[in-house]
Amino acid sequence: MAKAKKTAPKTSAKSSPKKPAGKSAKPATKKVVKMAAPKKAAKAARQPAARPAPKVARKPVAKAVSKVARNAHPGGAIDVNLLSDLLKWAKGFGADSADALYVNGESISVAQRLGKREKLESSEGRDLGLRVFVGRRQAFVSSTDFDPASLRELASRAVDMARAVPEDPTCGLAPEELLARSWPDLDLDDRTRPSAKKLLAMAGEAEDAARAVKGVTNSEGAEAGWGRTSVMLAASNGFTGGYRRSGFSLSCSVLGGEGTGMERDYEWTSAVHLEDLMSPAKVGRNAGKFVVRRLNPRKAQSARVPVVYDRRVSGGLVGHLAGAINGRAVARGTSFLKDKMGERVFAEGIRILDNPLRKRGLGSRPFDAEGLATSRRAVIDDGVLTTWLLDLAAARQLNLKPTGHASRGVSGPPSPTTSNFYLEKGKLSVDELIGDIKSGLYITDMIGFGVNGVTGDYSRGASGFWIENGKLAWPVSGITVAGNLKDMFLNMTAANDLEFKSSTNAPTVRIEGLTVAGS
Repeated sequence: MAKAKKTAPKTSAKSSPKKPAGKSAKPATKKVVKMAAPKKAAKAARQPAARPAPKVARKPVAKAVSKVARNAHPGGAIDVNLLSDLLKWAKGFGADSADALYVNGESISVAQRLGKREKLESSEGRDLGLRVFVGRRQAFVSSTDFDPASLRELASRAVDMARAVPEDPTCGLAPEELLARSWPDLDLDDRTRPSAKKLLAMAGEAEDAARAVKGVTNSEGAEAGWGRTSVMLAASNGFTGGYRRSGFSLSCSVLGGEGTGMERDYEWTSAVHLEDLMSPAKVGRNAGKFVVRRLNPRKAQSARVPVVYDRRVSGGLVGHLAGAINGRAVARGTSFLKDKMGERVFAEGIRILDNPLRKRGLGSRPFDAEGLATSRRAVIDDGVLTTWLLDLAAARQLNLKPTGHASRGVSGPPSPTTSNFYLEKGKLSVDELIGDIKSGLYITDMIGFGVNGVTGDYSRGASGFWIENGKLAWPVSGITVAGNLKDMFLNMTAANDLEFKSSTNAPTVRIEGLTVAGS
């Protein structure tokens, strides 16, 4: 089956892409085996994650593809000449240039609740996307039918579509001088494929450990997952490259208390390599410990106080920054930081980095979705904003150079996204960070999404602990925290407990002068 989509010139795009950078779209065709209905695990990170293919620089497309094909899963191996033929057919039908993206994915996911298996799911699939350009016009098609005759017809249809749509002055492939020529091995593929039995054992150990914690009265279950995605990108400008990403995840969610006094909490872990996961027993113990300490919460009085964000939730603040410096939002004028390039937007000493070349990073990628080289960048350096996140289209709109932040799926255009985006750890311990707070709030969980990307206005529901005389005094819930991100960034202090649990991370942070609305 094939699908096709016209594209007109882009006048808008989401300023905060939902997909982490470098993560490919799921293949459209899947073989699935299920037992019972799936149950969501709290905060589980299930993105397949990747190992670069052998370095490929300006080699013939067919030769480069063959290396990935030999390493791919047999059920989803790509034909040696498929991408090169697809590009050749597109140009033969009249395209001035084109690129093709191949994605093959496989995954296993299991869950148990109260000691009984609740889900067993296995899936695999592959997808192929073609983007063609006729002058300043572009069109996209994608297919799960890899028959050469069908793909030849698909290429013809794509060119016909591109001739029919309006011009887009920002579209087009990268010039050769910007293409990645080589890239390092980022160790993104754990070559082991775990069995469903092993994953079920991990989930069982986590849930058992959580239920053994005194005060835990029920369970929402534990879930474990594995996935691997192989990606190949080829373009008529001479770029060809591929990589493979694996990923493991484990989560557990339990309840404590009785009746209307019940509380819920969770713990989760995710990693590219199995050996980097938090142990199942620790995941379970943490989930149990977190929920028990939340029992018998009180309402907080409304006040303007220092607010501390635990590292479990502080990454959200860094995520709001990513949306504000997305080149598409800046070009449209819909970012509260659109006029702040080169200015201080965070407190002195704050550094926020985007590092796509971090080994075993959950957001790592050897090149971006347009074939451009990626590099480590301090987007905030000593509090000063140094760069936007730019793909080719956003860079052309702003008359700037692209930064290698493009990400895409098989059926749409690239857009700027982060990779491994994180706030560097500070010098203070968490105890030191809260030690001088006479009265304040320590947040461990956030509710809702009340953030205005145009103005920076911020208002979100929260729960956690009230701080009295530098100590966590009692649990609180049903409160709202409000401020403006421009002021919050300028009044931020980071602790030294940074952990890499996802593609966007931050240590515990303290922000002065937020409004807390309680009872």
